[in-house]
Amino acid sequence: MPITVEEFETARPHLLSAAHRMLGSAHDAQDAVQTAWLRAMTARSSPAIDNPSAWLTTVTARVCLDELRARRRRNEAPLLADAIPAAELAADEAILRTEDVSRALIVLLNQLTPSQRVAYVLHDLFSVPFDQIAHVLGGTVSSAKKHASRARQRLDGAQHASEQDSRPDQQIVEAFLTAARTGDTRTMIQLLAPDSVRDADAALLPRGARTAVIGAVDIASETAHFRHRMEMACRLTVNTKPLYLIAPGGHPLATIEISTANQKVTRITLRLARADDHFAAALPQATA
Repeated sequence: MPITVEEFETARPHLLSAAHRMLGSAHDAQDAVQTAWLRAMTARSSPAIDNPSAWLTTVTARVCLDELRARRRRNEAPLLADAIPAAELAADEAILRTEDVSRALIVLLNQLTPSQRVAYVLHDLFSVPFDQIAHVLGGTVSSAKKHASRARQRLDGAQHASEQDSRPDQQIVEAFLTAARTGDTRTMIQLLAPDSVRDADAALLPRGARTAVIGAVDIASETAHFRHRMEMACRLTVNTKPLYLIAPGGHPLATIEISTANQKVTRITLRLARADDHFAAALPQATA
């Protein structure tokens, strides 16, 4: 028997979640799942489909793989946040918050090849067996395992002790960001040096705003005003440098570099993300 509407609707949340991780877009995930349903409706009823959810997952994954490969052929770089319509960006952000998806992971998945991304998402995030993944990729079980393994290696990133030793005081930075995300100006002022500087690209600021702000009180007040952006920051390595990335919906918008001295934040630098930026896993926090 063909897959029923009820079976498809039962599987839809799972399919949308998997497609979103594979494509990085709620809008594209909706399209992929809809395409899978159209294929289900036109599929022959014989042989019978014993596991509708598994069958739909396989078809959806193939649709996603085709889309990822098409993007690669077109040499399309992942879209930055400012190039995505506001409604789509809001939908992507809603998924991250509703499903508690790692913001950093969504950014990093864009660094993988199509086969690596599909294999990793299906196996490591959704526990799909490798024989089913091999069917999706059109290869062997062994090759599917290799794609997933290479994805893990790339997502972990190569860590360098010299870079770890040169990072600013991570506890001070994390405390400042925690206060920034909640708009806690008192704590931010306590953590900022009196003569601290906030420097930012003009494109990230309201028209006419100062690109440089000096002084703990002024910086804390401004940061509290933009706390919704700070809520979207995740820790990553950007172009081999440990930074924070503001990534609404998992789409890069701006990097944040925070410098410290004498247990105080001395400088905050915000720069627009660029299409040629390379992202990797964050360096491990230094131990005391």
